[in-house]
Formats: sequence, C-alpha cells, structure tokens
Amino acid sequence: MRFRPRTPGIAATAAALLCVGACGTGGDVDGDLTNDWGAMAPATGFVPSAQTCHLSNFAVSGPRATYEEVDCAVEHRTETVHVGEYTAPASEAAEPPAGTSAGARAAYRTCDEKTTEYVGGPWRHARLWIGVTHPSPAAWSGGARWFRCEVVELDSIEDDGALAQRSGTVRGALAAKDSDLLLTCYAIELDDAGAISTMPPTECADKHNAEFAGIWTAPAKVSYPKGDAAWEEFHDGCRTVAASYVGVPVDGNLRYRTGVVSLPGNADVWAQGDHGVRCYLWLDGAELTSSLKGKGTKVLPVQYK
Repeated sequence: MRFRPRTPGIAATAAALLCVGACGTGGDVDGDLTNDWGAMAPATGFVPSAQTCHLSNFAVSGPRATYEEVDCAVEHRTETVHVGEYTAPASEAAEPPAGTSAGARAAYRTCDEKTTEYVGGPWRHARLWIGVTHPSPAAWSGGARWFRCEVVELDSIEDDGALAQRSGTVRGALAAKDSDLLLTCYAIELDDAGAISTMPPTECADKHNAEFAGIWTAPAKVSYPKGDAAWEEFHDGCRTVAASYVGVPVDGNLRYRTGVVSLPGNADVWAQGDHGVRCYLWLDGAELTSSLKGKGTKVLPVQYK
C-alpha cells in the first residue's frame, strides 16, 4: 500500500499560526513579537577622516563619490589635516556655508590654527596653502555638517604658485629648520617694464637679492589691494616686518634701506579672513651671499635716499 504525503490545508495552517500566540507555557511567549529585539542604530552619513592624503585636487565641495584616501607615501595632491563640525547657526542653514559667511570664516580660522599645529610651524612660512572643503549640497541636505581642513604644497610662492604633487606627509615637516618647504632666499629678476618676472628660490649662501622676512597681518579693516596706493600700505607693513627681521629702526629712513615684496593670498581667502601677507626684503641689484637676519644697520644702510 502506498501512502501519499498530505499537504496541510488552510484550516491546519491557521491553527498552527494561532498556536504561536497561545500554545505553550513559556513566560516569553506573549504575542509581542518585538519586545526582546534590540533597537536598530540610527543611520549615519559619511564623515571623512583626518590625517589622510588624496589624489584629487583641492575642491570647495567634497562629494562622497569623489572621495578616495591614499597612503601619504604615494604621490598625492592634498592632505586632510583636521575634520571639524559646523555648529549652530551655520549648521542650521539650508546650504553649506558660503565663502564669506560667518560659518565659513570660522571654519577657515580653525583650519589655519590646526594646520600650523599639524605641520610643526607657521604654515605661511612655507610653500604651503590651505583650504576648506565642505559637504556637497546633497550631502548637506542629508545631514552632513563636517568640514575638511586641507593643506597642499605649492611649487613656488609667486602668485600663490601652482599646486604640486607630493610624496610623504607634511605632518611635522616644518619642525626641522632645514625643511625644503621653508621660504628662504630668492634671486628676483625684472622684466623690461620693471616688474618682477621670476622669483626662483636659492640657497642663502648663493647669490641672491631677496629674503623672506616674515608675515605682516593686515588689520581687519584693510581691503584686498587694488591700485598703487593700496599696495603701498602693504609695502609699509612689510617694511616693518623686514626691519624687525634684520634689526633696524622703524623710522622715516626705513623705506630708503630696503625694498620689499608683499604677497597676500588670493582674494577668495582674503574674504574668508586670511589677512596674512608674506613679506620679503628686496635689494635690487645686490648680490648677497648670506642671510641678513639680525645683522642690523651695517647690512641695511640708508642707500636709496
């Protein structure tokens, strides 16, 4: 005799389901199917990592799709120094902070400070540039409130230079006095119109006619320079920096002791509050073969009066 397997009918299936809620004597079977389940963690958005390097060029907006970390030993273009978070009221805005907003300026100040800590010295004393990367508008709408502090190496300091590819981290790079990133001496050449055509770096022991003297921080009320009169204010500021560097009086004769080259950042970072101006003493026609730091009036006599 053959037996055919029986398939439960609708009534049997219903009875089995009812038994789930009513059969048995266990204290845990009470008909509430979720009472012992742990709560699911809330969804979190992407947040970039600090102290990482990237192949891509600097960008103000940083979409997740273009984000790629690489070992800093690999040739790269940017390095993330710090990742911060926007707070109210900037975090409550409908869009990421614009370049001149209070939130964007605050983020830039944070990145300025964090970069100096990270590289081991004032980053403006070196062939470095910083920028702030924000979440993309889509990520901001999704709740992202981070900002990235990015540092890049420049191939020169003329007009902020061009972004260079680098192998190796810049972390602690300025702690060494002989860092090849530090600004030192330069051999300025002029074009036929008397303007600076090139400003290649040199060893201070080699012939040169200019030297980095330090940073003049322009007052907040000072506008980005446009026109000769505005630039003269910057040159006067840099002359005071050069005077302190060499050790000569800041008086009416100072402008007859040395010329200067004054290099602020571009207008965009100026709008974000970066009023640091790189200052170089410049003795046109001179052939210096050592640094003038701390050498006083004997190396900077009144000569142009």
